[in-house]
Amino acid sequence: MSEDRKTAEHFLNLIKRSRRGKFKIYIGMSAGVGKTFRMLQEAKALLKNGIDVKIGYIETHNRAETAALLEGLPVIPRRKLFYKGKALEELDLPAIINLRPEVVIVDELAHSNIEGSKNEKRWQDVMEVLDAGINVISAVNIQHIESLHEEVKNITGVDVTERIPDKVLGMADEVVNIDLTAEELIDRLREGKIYPADKVQTALNNFFRNEHILQLRELALKEVAGQVVRQVETTVLKHPGIKRERFLACIGSNSSKAKRVIRKTARLAGYYNGEWRVLYVQTPRENPDKIALDKQRMLINNFKLATELGATVIQVQSRSIPSAIIEQAMQMKVTTVCIGKPHISLLDVILSTGIFNALLKKLSTADIDLIILS
Repeated sequence: MSEDRKTAEHFLNLIKRSRRGKFKIYIGMSAGVGKTFRMLQEAKALLKNGIDVKIGYIETHNRAETAALLEGLPVIPRRKLFYKGKALEELDLPAIINLRPEVVIVDELAHSNIEGSKNEKRWQDVMEVLDAGINVISAVNIQHIESLHEEVKNITGVDVTERIPDKVLGMADEVVNIDLTAEELIDRLREGKIYPADKVQTALNNFFRNEHILQLRELALKEVAGQVVRQVETTVLKHPGIKRERFLACIGSNSSKAKRVIRKTARLAGYYNGEWRVLYVQTPRENPDKIALDKQRMLINNFKLATELGATVIQVQSRSIPSAIIEQAMQMKVTTVCIGKPHISLLDVILSTGIFNALLKKLSTADIDLIILS
């Protein structure tokens, strides 16, 4: 690509960014903390100040105090779809873009759209709205953040299926935490302000246990604090001399733990506001005609997860895994290599000591850190 073309594309990207809508996300530790309520309060204030604000999608969950705030706010009708014989409603993306309000409120950011919709996820709808130059206010719970999936599952025992990539939070111009103490949230639940009365006790016995709420609250506070740090680094402390961290997550085809390595590396890269890549070294014994189909599927799914979380996936062929890792790390000027904790027997440890030592020696010589993720 010529320098003239690069310069033109760079300027075009600057123009597109300036035309893109502003993005605000309310984040909370769980359902019931008041994210939707706060969004509607903000919509009322904007409308009172002469801003053209419209409700694109709001889920009141039949909460009376939330529903009351909707009165007087202009609502864009939802799009009606039929799926498996049932009439369902979704966000009307074309209507929002055609009406072009200054601000649109879109709830349930992690929602999965009905089959047949233009986009698979609502966050993808929001990206299109922002690209059209429309400002968006949205909301999500901490358990829906992709890189926190394993951590949330370990805390609550719940396998959250609807998730958003971390890059979506990274695109937000403002992230606001809606915080309550564990006691306040449990009181709201007991008062019937979150779920119907017949579901309260089940919720208290499971997701809404005091120790779960405290840990989720910590995750939410850390996430928002991290967003603030990243904004300071990118807008206030810009300096060409500051060293930027670059992470390399190394995964194999036979590891069911690769998802954890990918998610934890994504968290590290996000914390340090650094770049990151995922590397898979294909050895001769892992050629497509030799590797089992289930491992191939697992590998493809891991590549997809890494891409969704914002990584670049690199696949190389080599007889020596340590040599391939160090070669790629040097080429990319990586500062930290991340690998998974091996689950192997004592004999395997003895047999593989040479390989590990070779990797460790090469990385230390190149002044590259090594992190072994549990």
